[in-house]
Amino acid sequence: MVNCNTDIKFINFLQEELELTRRDIAVALRKREVENGPLPMLLWQYGLVDIEQLERIFDWLEEQV
Repeated sequence: MVNCNTDIKFINFLQEELELTRRDIAVALRKREVENGPLPMLLWQYGLVDIEQLERIFDWLEEQV
């Protein structure tokens, strides 16, 4: 199960470091509920981040472990 505090940190990272809008993040979160996929991949799949941003996301997530 995902830690709510971790989700908040991740969303802050997306907004502050990758400059994603709340709307973009909300779209991905809704898709995650329907498709039950990992949020980073959904962001990329729907064109909300590019491949370099996706790599930054994975690097950030790895640092959180």
